[in-house]
Amino acid sequence: MNDEIYMLNFSQKHAKYFESINKEWINDMFVLEPIDKKVLEDPKTYIIDKGGDIFFAEHASMGVIGTCALLNKGEGNFELTKMGVSAEARSLKVGEKLLKFVIDQASKKKLNTLFLLTNKKCAAAIHLYEKNGFVHNKEIMETYGKSYERCNVAMKYVGNNSLLNG
Repeated sequence: MNDEIYMLNFSQKHAKYFESINKEWINDMFVLEPIDKKVLEDPKTYIIDKGGDIFFAEHASMGVIGTCALLNKGEGNFELTKMGVSAEARSLKVGEKLLKFVIDQASKKKLNTLFLLTNKKCAAAIHLYEKNGFVHNKEIMETYGKSYERCNVAMKYVGNNSLLNG
């Protein structure tokens, strides 16, 4: 089997994967919150039209198997959000490839802060984030942590300071 992974930018035809992949992991571990439903069912309005991006990981034979978004929070602050990989592809290190790609894409923006919000139950993801330059950050938690009821971990990207303007 060809294990090659291709990264794709948002297109309306891929929006269904953004919804299905994210609903899969959120429903497996948590309860889908009203904000999740709004964003996942209309990502163009809630992410793309606000100056954000959505990316997809496509496997040569399995199709779209992963997704991640950069949500523009204003003033050069972007949230890395809704990163998910379909259950059947989790052994292929898609999450790490996708994360590195999204960090690289973020570097092309006028960026002050790149951050993410998660939950302690997502231990494997937290380890991946730490390995790729994110650190736990109290200020991010205080500023953005109330966005989701399930949020109890906030992290800020510090891995490559040349990405950040401030």
